Amino acid sequence: MRRAGKATLEYIKKADMFLLVLSLICSIFGIVLIWSSTRAFPGGAAPFLTIQILALFLGLFCFVLFSIIDVEILAHRWKAILIFNVLILLSLFVFGVGIEGGDRIWLRFFGIGIQPSEIVKITFVILMAYQIQYLKEYKNLNSFFSLMQLAAHFVLIFVLLPDMGNSLIFLFIFIVILFMGGVKLRWFALGGALLIALFFIAWEGGFFAGYQMNRILAPFDSSIDPLNQGVRFQVHRSRIAIASGQIFGQGLGQGAQTQTRHGVPEQHTDILFSAAAEEFGFIGALVVIALIVLVIIRCFYVGARARDTLSALTCVGVGSFIMFQSLINIGMTLGVGPVIGIAPPFFAYGGSSLVTTFISLGLVSGVKMRTVSPWKRSLY
Repeated sequence: MRRAGKATLEYIKKADMFLLVLSLICSIFGIVLIWSSTRAFPGGAAPFLTIQILALFLGLFCFVLFSIIDVEILAHRWKAILIFNVLILLSLFVFGVGIEGGDRIWLRFFGIGIQPSEIVKITFVILMAYQIQYLKEYKNLNSFFSLMQLAAHFVLIFVLLPDMGNSLIFLFIFIVILFMGGVKLRWFALGGALLIALFFIAWEGGFFAGYQMNRILAPFDSSIDPLNQGVRFQVHRSRIAIASGQIFGQGLGQGAQTQTRHGVPEQHTDILFSAAAEEFGFIGALVVIALIVLVIIRCFYVGARARDTLSALTCVGVGSFIMFQSLINIGMTLGVGPVIGIAPPFFAYGGSSLVTTFISLGLVSGVKMRTVSPWKRSLY
């Protein structure tokens, strides 16, 4: 018992408790919003709360577990991780299910849904970080051959992803890790020009389905669904909810849009930010944004002090996908970005998303645990 207590105290001393507390605050706030936005559902909020709370406890366990495991140990098993990534994404083409005819992005076992792309975000970050560290140490990172290896790794995952929204997140992770890893700007200029050309070729060549094109264009073209009853309906309702919150909100459980089944569609998932804005007002929306920003800053801060490239880029990758998921989601909720089904971390119903977020932050905490503080480093 004494040894267990000593080990617990040692863990608390070394782990990133600030990041853990921030994550808990975000998760609890998210659960409160999920409760409020599902009260009017036929079965009530209980089923959603049960899953989210269980996911939170599992996430806490995973945070501790993955902070104990050194990310370098995981990275050295890169072949197994790469095979896992490919197989789990390929499984979606066979066993994947969608929601109401949407993309097949879920695997379901005994009624439990798992979104593989959430898991692959973590493994993709680790593999990219490890690959860049290897190329920097033993090759020339900025050589054409090295960059082709990195691009091939990204394209492999990108092609296997079944939905446009997550494809964008992986693209942003890829770009940020390359930039922070030391890839020169000329390669970004060349890659950017190539991506723009490929996008226009895909657009004109009919690669995008009609509904996908409308989702991309709708925020910028009012002639698409002018009555706000089609592709713009969800965002239209979301903006009404946000505007009605004003400064201090209508009060928890009092939102006119949030407390009705005919308000914002799927508000407890992708559009939960509008519930925060309606019931807690502009102040509540700022609190949500501030909490997410603090988590992101903490990830980058730990990465800046990390002991090696692998650890640093792992933290950067985690911070970048949290940042871009949040930016895309909030932009979508405000009607200034396309509706592409990206949920924010913490502030959306979804057990697999919450657990994988805690796993990724556990890796960041593990980096912090193994980082020698500057004053101690000077003694060596």
